[in-house]
Amino acid sequence: MNFKKYVSIGLSVCSIVTLSACSDNDSNDSNDEVTPEVITQSYELTLSNLSNNQPLSPLAVAIHGESYTAWTIGEESSLGLEKLAEEGDGTDFLIEATDSGAYTTKAGAGLIFPGDSETLDIESISSDDLKLTFASMFINTNDAFIGKKGLDLTSLDIGDEMTVLIPVYDAGTEANNELSGTIPGPSDGGEGFNALRDDVNVVSRHPGVVTNEDGYADSILDSSHRFDAPAAKLVLKRTQ
Repeated sequence: MNFKKYVSIGLSVCSIVTLSACSDNDSNDSNDEVTPEVITQSYELTLSNLSNNQPLSPLAVAIHGESYTAWTIGEESSLGLEKLAEEGDGTDFLIEATDSGAYTTKAGAGLIFPGDSETLDIESISSDDLKLTFASMFINTNDAFIGKKGLDLTSLDIGDEMTVLIPVYDAGTEANNELSGTIPGPSDGGEGFNALRDDVNVVSRHPGVVTNEDGYADSILDSSHRFDAPAAKLVLKRTQ
């Protein structure tokens, strides 16, 4: 027997086994990479309708960074805001927020009637640049909406809460004519969104409604539909 030959073959096999073992270890190491844990922050949002006879459309809520602005006083509404303010549909409003980099968005369950409230839980990635924006239509109007934009969340620790009183805005996209057939709410059951912009075409604070009890005989609205500011109350609590 050629002993040296078999020793040489044995060493070669050992070398192959050792290299295979090293290769397998490298493969296992790469397959066992740990995915970083995503840290989140959670909030409980409660909105109360303070009006007398103005149901609110389903809430449209976004948590985002500083780069997103949903509306600006003195500038024209986006198409998403126009649809929300004219027919109470926040779908496109939330899509615009997402397209602009919002961390998370959420829609409310349904109408919020006068004297009622709705609570939503919303979660976002953790960041030192967190802001909250929401909007909802006063549906017994042509294009009035309530909302808050860019509310800073960074000061809230877990368990902290803030209370904010909410004004009423005019989207400026539809004339406040209060005429039959132009208001989607139960006071009229008329038209919602109309692509024609026949008003000043800039966002402003809403001047209120006139009604048919104050010298405007053609108005479909009555005194119960009048509103003051604040029109709603937001209570926001950080839960995680």
